[in-house]
Amino acid sequence: MLGQHPQCYGLPELHMFFSDDLGGVMQGTFRGAMVVDGLLRTLAYLHDGEQTEAAVIRARGWAMARSTWPIRKVFDHIQELVGPRILVEKSPATTYNRESMGRLLQNFPNANLLHLTRHPRSTGESLVKLRSQFKGLDRMTRGRVQLDPERIWRVSHKVAVATTADLPAGQCMRIKGESLLGQLAVYLPHVCEWLGLRSDADAIEAMMHPENSPYATPGPRGAKFGNDPNFLENPVLDRERLARTKEPRLDGELEWRPGETFSPETRQLAKQFGYR
Repeated sequence: MLGQHPQCYGLPELHMFFSDDLGGVMQGTFRGAMVVDGLLRTLAYLHDGEQTEAAVIRARGWAMARSTWPIRKVFDHIQELVGPRILVEKSPATTYNRESMGRLLQNFPNANLLHLTRHPRSTGESLVKLRSQFKGLDRMTRGRVQLDPERIWRVSHKVAVATTADLPAGQCMRIKGESLLGQLAVYLPHVCEWLGLRSDADAIEAMMHPENSPYATPGPRGAKFGNDPNFLENPVLDRERLARTKEPRLDGELEWRPGETFSPETRQLAKQFGYR
């Protein structure tokens, strides 16, 4: 939504903060199609004006030929192609460790950071559902403690809180995602004001149509993803359904760990965000 604001440019998930240079991003620890798809789709579209298999191949070649480029230089290149619009980048995996978040702030010390939270139960259930749609991903993650949905939720939010705690007042905004989606007319103008963006009716209406993004549908062979697969399948905002969304409860057993409940540490952090 924010990326569809007339003064912004919504990027796919670039996953650029996993490494110091472009080569590390392309070939590093987080390798795999779903990791680099967003970057390849962005380069293909901005360089060639299209997202075809051939354009993605050219984008990959362009990136590999510039493997020594620092990631800030890559962002500067993208900014030059986009023009004066504000780049909006959302890669949830950036919060998986403090190194990635530290790299983000090192390269963009004045960046505005919007920290959206989501209830740990609905987050976990969504992650389990996503994994079940990809057999290889399901096999790779099943039974691995470090990849347990509860742990991922807790670690990522702890990293986000810790790395933004000492930022100047106003640089980071934290909002419950459920509240934002349930009251778009209230929160979107508030976010625009925080970023110094116009908040007139036309701008807000543009934000209500994330499906208009060039990255809102599955990509070509070689870069099919780049965003959440569920979003790519249905990017249209269902305002009525979102307004009816109810937050789950912290109490009760977990779908992905029958017979078990959230740990005290997870419950404490969730309550800090306003969940019950």
